[in-house]
Amino acid sequence: MKNPSPTKDLYRQLRALPPEQLWNDEVPAFDRASPAERTARVGLIRALGVVLAESGTADQRTAAATWLHALLDDPDEKIRRYAAAALPKIAPGPATEVALLARFARAANEREKRHLARDLERVGGAATLAHKPDPALERAALKARANVQRTTTPTTIRLDHAIKHPPAGLRIHLHCRAGLEDLVAEEAQTLDPRRFRILQPARARVALAPLGPFTLADLLTLRCFHTAALVLGTSPAGRDGSPNPEALAALIAAPATLALIDAFTTGPLRYRLEFPGAGHRRSAVREIGERVFALEPRLLNDSRDAPWQIDVRPTPAGHLVELRPRLRPDPRFAYRGADVPAASHPPLAAAIARLAGPGPAREIVWDPFCGSGLELIERALLHPGAALHGSDLDPAAVAITRANLAAALPGLNPPPDLHAADFRDVPRLAGWRPGALTLIVTNPPLGRRVPIPDLPELIADLFAIAARYLRPGGRLVLANPLPITPAGLPLQRTHRRKIDLGGFHCHLERYVRTKDNP
Repeated sequence: MKNPSPTKDLYRQLRALPPEQLWNDEVPAFDRASPAERTARVGLIRALGVVLAESGTADQRTAAATWLHALLDDPDEKIRRYAAAALPKIAPGPATEVALLARFARAANEREKRHLARDLERVGGAATLAHKPDPALERAALKARANVQRTTTPTTIRLDHAIKHPPAGLRIHLHCRAGLEDLVAEEAQTLDPRRFRILQPARARVALAPLGPFTLADLLTLRCFHTAALVLGTSPAGRDGSPNPEALAALIAAPATLALIDAFTTGPLRYRLEFPGAGHRRSAVREIGERVFALEPRLLNDSRDAPWQIDVRPTPAGHLVELRPRLRPDPRFAYRGADVPAASHPPLAAAIARLAGPGPAREIVWDPFCGSGLELIERALLHPGAALHGSDLDPAAVAITRANLAAALPGLNPPPDLHAADFRDVPRLAGWRPGALTLIVTNPPLGRRVPIPDLPELIADLFAIAARYLRPGGRLVLANPLPITPAGLPLQRTHRRKIDLGGFHCHLERYVRTKDNP
């Protein structure tokens, strides 16, 4: 195992110091030191850039930028390189860009040029584009073009614009949590069958085949999937199974890809390249982005606020390449103005609400653990006119639920009945008689992010209350984190599916209140 270098050790030590100590004590000591001592303490420059960027004051950053600008002319190349790398962190503006370009013009060697070019990727703009062509600056120029276009010509995704001639064989993947595929496919059946055909679901996704013109807004009428992606194709892997940059670039820059992005985009065509589940893969992203740009200069790989993302996923047949819109916030759930730490994932809340199925004309719904209100909102969107009841131990959660309900369903009639109370006390507080409810829909605490002293007792009490306050034919739908069943209670399970909640599993279950004990 390699030992850390003295420079890295010093950086870690200085990185822990407050900004005042770094600027008032360490920088003057550095300036007084001999050339050899300054080189040995070059880690101070990196530490100063990181600390001031995170917690320094505006005055400290301004003063430090002036100091770092001076160090760009230091006789020691290593000090110059560290100063050039720190400047974009604390002063990412045109002055830093001009200073780095000036240093680039008088770089001592190709190594210094390469480092400066990488620093310019972070601050490059009009000055970088106007600089005389240089092979070392090709990547910086690509980034500069994206930076300039980001500020001068915004890019937006056209959700309501139809692509008139989808590429032959195009597939759309609706990604979801593993275990929800059947619900996503069921919901997809509400799409116009003349425009979409549902294909065989796979793990954590449902595939659609467009049969003619379609819009992204068509897909966003569905609520149970997490992300939608347009499948660009499969790129053959390299001999060792790694991504093949040349083949990937050819697929991304293909005319069919350009037609898709162009049809749904206003402004420059900017994308972010990702390898989900495989880390950042910076060198691969860099190489593929440069190859794509060489093949199709209209496509800009831009890691900052790009409206499109291109995901590369390994499969037995090669690397699946998908193009998906980065919609932040997701317009389907724009009502969510606030949240709580253990709130449901919105598509999961929509799936829970859908699993309840059709209800009576006068649906009376209760969420005992309402959190931020997502299950209540999603159920009301499916079943307008339902009487909504919610409860949570946390008064802040109840306030958030109330605000989100008002945003999603303004003028709701009847108004929601919400209680900041233990769910066991709510029937008494609400004045319910046995059989008062038609539906209980909830994602109860799972004991992960919010500790629960006795989770088995909580789930058992939820079953008991459901059996008492649901009328015959009423439904209980929940994400059950435990292998607990309502033994001896008049609740018949009609659905059970294991779902992945991101590192752990629970079961999505539906029970129907029977007339008598089973």
